[in-house]
Amino acid sequence: MMNEAQHGAELAFQEGWKDGGHEGELVPRGPFRFSVALDYMARSENECLYYVDQDRVYKWIEAGNERMLVEIFGGPEDDTVRLRFLDEAAQEKPQARLAAARYVWEWFDLGTNLDAFYRLAERDLLLGPLTDRFYGLRCIGIPDLFEALCWAILGQQINLAFAYTLKRRFVESYGASMAWDGRTYWTFPTPETIAGLSVSDLTPLQLTSKKAEYVLETAARMADGRLTKERLLRLGDAQTVERELTAIRGIGPWTAHYVMMRCLRLPSAFPAGDVGLQNAVKHLLGMDSKPKPAELHRLAAGWSGFEAYATFYLWRVLY
Repeated sequence: MMNEAQHGAELAFQEGWKDGGHEGELVPRGPFRFSVALDYMARSENECLYYVDQDRVYKWIEAGNERMLVEIFGGPEDDTVRLRFLDEAAQEKPQARLAAARYVWEWFDLGTNLDAFYRLAERDLLLGPLTDRFYGLRCIGIPDLFEALCWAILGQQINLAFAYTLKRRFVESYGASMAWDGRTYWTFPTPETIAGLSVSDLTPLQLTSKKAEYVLETAARMADGRLTKERLLRLGDAQTVERELTAIRGIGPWTAHYVMMRCLRLPSAFPAGDVGLQNAVKHLLGMDSKPKPAELHRLAAGWSGFEAYATFYLWRVLY
């Protein structure tokens, strides 16, 4: 059963989705620029779960009980998202089209209206210039909870470039793939697939033994239903969700807040221990050393309810 927020989000999606059969259009709530999102998504050539080609993105999307290859590009005014379904039988698959569109809507966070965040940023010396520079940027997310958790675990205490390398090895070893127009497209491995593995299966990919254990435990919890995105969303507030996630071995406050921000879309998520966030603030404020988490929390006192978006815009300075 949907709560009030989920019901509102579903209505916003239904109002924003214009289905045209083989093609469709998503009309976001509030300010949006597809070109700015595309710039963010093209930041790593080692991304394996979608492909950026000049002015568009290609992704093989889990769409209900099917998978659909989708071409994603901007509308003429750059303020909408257009989808082209590359499955020849897409016209006869309205439910799969709907599921794929809903995935893209959530992936690009098109249901969030940034007007209130931008009004707040106008009064903030740190955020104001960033919202001008990256106007229309949404928090590009990770709708799948298992993918979000694994990506956060893989990225613990390593640089971003090596994290992408680990993800590629993981996906290409255990994910599903399809070929189209000379390119291979992948989906993220399922919890059920990974739960059946052992540490010795994952360490050859250059995961540490500890990270392998954490990924396997997360997979087992999701495979048997103890951990689900729906259950976390029902918990409601960020503190309760953080307690639930950090009770899992290998998930600390940073990982929890990262997942709360990129997957669960909790607006007050704030990974204050993130080195990238600290470096961005250090750079923008001309500090001699990185701010400690307590300093970041003091700085964020005026960002209440928008901490996740403030973090994403600060990250964008570096990535």
